Amino acid sequence: MNIREEAHKMKLTSPFLAATTGEQRNAALAAMAEALCAHKDEIFAANKIDLANAEKNNIQGAVIKRLKFDEGKLRSVIDGIHQLISLPDPIGKKQIMREMDEGLVLTRVSCPIGVIGVIFEARPDALVQISSLLIKSGNCAILKGGKETAETNRALFSVIYKSVVDAGLPEGCLLQAEQHNEISELLMCDRDVDLLIPRGSNAFVRYIMDNTKIPVMGHADGICHIYADKDCDMAKALPIIVDAKCQYTAACNAVETLLVDRSIAGTFLPEVRKALENAGVKIRGTKEVSEIIPCEIMGEDDFRTEYLELIISVKLVDGVKEAVDHINRFGSHHTDAILTENAETAEYFMQMVDSAGVYQNCSTRFADGFRYGFGAEVGISTSKIHARGPVGLEGLMTYKYRINGCGQIVGDYAEGRSQFHFKDLI
Repeated sequence: MNIREEAHKMKLTSPFLAATTGEQRNAALAAMAEALCAHKDEIFAANKIDLANAEKNNIQGAVIKRLKFDEGKLRSVIDGIHQLISLPDPIGKKQIMREMDEGLVLTRVSCPIGVIGVIFEARPDALVQISSLLIKSGNCAILKGGKETAETNRALFSVIYKSVVDAGLPEGCLLQAEQHNEISELLMCDRDVDLLIPRGSNAFVRYIMDNTKIPVMGHADGICHIYADKDCDMAKALPIIVDAKCQYTAACNAVETLLVDRSIAGTFLPEVRKALENAGVKIRGTKEVSEIIPCEIMGEDDFRTEYLELIISVKLVDGVKEAVDHINRFGSHHTDAILTENAETAEYFMQMVDSAGVYQNCSTRFADGFRYGFGAEVGISTSKIHARGPVGLEGLMTYKYRINGCGQIVGDYAEGRSQFHFKDLI
């Protein structure tokens, strides 16, 4: 397959997908959900092949959890599709409507970005979530999943593509890239691909950014923090910390560093150690932490580590200001949380931490498009331009300006024969 030729065809298709109605795209999503259920046995069979290959290649632990596509994950993606169906159509929303002069009306309306390339990790549920979001938002998509789930991705894509085209969406609205060399081809499609969304390691995302002229949206690291303040409720705090580390260890929103107010360290650290070790988590801490609880001693530069496994860094700080300074220095601007009952301290933390998500008294694992009510997400952006945090429908839209006139020319305004009076109509 020649990706550059296919991308060019898709560019020509994109206006037709953008012109479909919300009802048409919702019908396609409903057909997608029905087809996934109808073909689940062949999808699960393909996934068993991927899991067997992973076992042969010595892949295990949290990574295997990512690769697996079972009844639970199928139910989750189906729920996400139905949630998307229930959301308003994001296309054609009037954001500004302004009468510039009598009979001269400016409107800003939302529209899809166009053609989006998404390169994502070996997680079959991600393929379903990304496809459904792009269909709902009216964007054409080139999808490249991780090689470890090649069989599952092929089975899923086949079901998804046939169902949405049979439901009336334009042929060529979705394309699956399977070969590694096709990534390099995709990076060269700057005339036809409007946006790239890479998901993966820091090195991988940086490689994509450095080797294409196409705009790139995404995040490189997920170094998330929890700060246990002196006014935290320990009964609340311990389950939150365990959930943030263990509920899905390999996710980018899993906590990697725990900061603890020095004034409560003597009582808090032994309890958090017990809770984490019971959950199978290995603790790495500063020398000061090691004097209170047994742990592996770590250096200051190690706080830039994204473990994505059952390991957590621990450091003591003097209050919320030092915690914020640490997070802004070592964090990845992804998601960070404070555990405190002090509203003023929480407000300081949430105002001063420079991250896409800032939470009080809850797990960092809530950083997710489905949990935000977006239906799903194509990824989490740590950028401040265009989209930030979990990228759902809104992050996949742009806008265009329309002017409806009745013969006006700029010369009349430049020479004073006509005047703007600017009146907002909405």
